[in-house]
Amino acid sequence: MDIGTIHSIWTIILFASFIGIVLWAYSKRQKSRFEEAANLVFADEEQDLATREKDRSSEA
Repeated sequence: MDIGTIHSIWTIILFASFIGIVLWAYSKRQKSRFEEAANLVFADEEQDLATREKDRSSEA
């Protein structure tokens, strides 16, 4: 087994891994998880706003 064969096998393994990741990322089963993760930032902001309003009402 020479270095060319090893490089070829390594290239095929990396390409198969890349295709697997792409298929996983664009699968319909993952869509809801990714949408939920994308909206976590906005949920945190709503929680901060609710906390601020609660603090303001308790100060008055």
